[in-house]
Amino acid sequence: MTGRLPSRLLLWFIGLLCVALFTLFVVCVTTQIQVPWQGISLQSFPIKQLRLFSDKINTSSLEYQLSSENESDTSEESEQNSLQKSDLQVSSESGRRATSDQAKSTTNHLKPVVKPTEPDFFGDRYAKDEVPSQTNCPKNIRKHVSQTLFAEMFLHDIPVLQWAKHFTPEEYQRLSRYFGAHGWGSVSSEVLNSSLGILNTPANRLMFDDWEKRANRSECIRCAVVGNGGILNGSRKGEEIDGHDYVFRVNGAALKGFEKDVGSRTSFYTFSTNTMRNSMRSYAGVGYRGPPISKETRYIFLPDHDRDYILMKAASTHTAIETGPERSKKPPTYFGEDVTVEKFKIYHPDFIRYLRNRFLHSHLLKTGARRIYRPSTGAVMLLAAIHTCDQVDAYGFMTPDYTLYSDHYYDKTRHAVHFYANHDMRMEMRLWQELHKAGLMNLFMRQ
Repeated sequence: MTGRLPSRLLLWFIGLLCVALFTLFVVCVTTQIQVPWQGISLQSFPIKQLRLFSDKINTSSLEYQLSSENESDTSEESEQNSLQKSDLQVSSESGRRATSDQAKSTTNHLKPVVKPTEPDFFGDRYAKDEVPSQTNCPKNIRKHVSQTLFAEMFLHDIPVLQWAKHFTPEEYQRLSRYFGAHGWGSVSSEVLNSSLGILNTPANRLMFDDWEKRANRSECIRCAVVGNGGILNGSRKGEEIDGHDYVFRVNGAALKGFEKDVGSRTSFYTFSTNTMRNSMRSYAGVGYRGPPISKETRYIFLPDHDRDYILMKAASTHTAIETGPERSKKPPTYFGEDVTVEKFKIYHPDFIRYLRNRFLHSHLLKTGARRIYRPSTGAVMLLAAIHTCDQVDAYGFMTPDYTLYSDHYYDKTRHAVHFYANHDMRMEMRLWQELHKAGLMNLFMRQ
């Protein structure tokens, strides 16, 4: 009995030791499984944050690169821009949630936005205008568009211009939901009522208000739409441009000394108050002193601020501007001292929003930059011509070989083309190619 006791104790000891070792092994294995899981979980968080931070860097790098046509030149505009810049802090993920799948198809396949996810931002419903065609041109753009991929995008009754009849309390309530050039949200009802109220003549509602008075008018209204691109330098297209029924120009359209390349006539000058003033400052060195002044010239405001409505009214009525950046003791003389109200037209905000929603629905609308994005002034001018002219020839707009040319035809030294957050020039360039291929316009290209 006494001899076997140590053996039993030894066996019990070995058993307990095995149990302890097994328990320790289980604990270690369990610990080894949990540690990598915790590591993965912790690592995935900073990677996700890094991605968001990277998106914000890309967005903020764009936000300060506004095109020269929209640079602010007053403290009032600087304050407005600072508010716009704060909007840019919205992450790109929230921007992606704000853009519908149908909007993506518009960008990629040139299809209309049917049901936008944010009606208060996109608002793909518009006023209607019954403006009859002024010709019976057999090759009219509006007759041909039904045979192209633009058929569903194109609205034949969209109001291109706004005038006295468009201001009503109901319309103000509808359009005040949209800001900038896309609505009336940046303008008081008092300013709109008094400004649009003076645009009550046929000349203000019709693009080609003098067409019926022309003695030798042709069967079709042929329009030359002239941008300021460097592709026109040395083109010798001036005589061809001036040979059209109407010639559209935009912003810093310097003509003196460049007539052989760009012509000398201006039927319509498209601008906003801000782009005009910035052009006068930026291109004074090449001879641009302000809007062209001639008997045939009409002035089309692209209104993105209340100052556009205020300037238009003051210039039309030859009265001083009492408030705002253009305030002065004397009436404005940008358009000549004898200008009359019949010389002025103003784009309808529904038309600008329609162009953004259906023709130029940029990827920038998926980012925080969406609140400052709009089609460029030149793009609005060209698409307005396509919606009103019978035939359109476009000159000086961006083409795929843009790197071969300077930014503007009047540049004294070569300047590369710059891209900015408030416009999508590459998308505009692709649209010009599509419109050219569809036969809706003829685009001047060198290559």
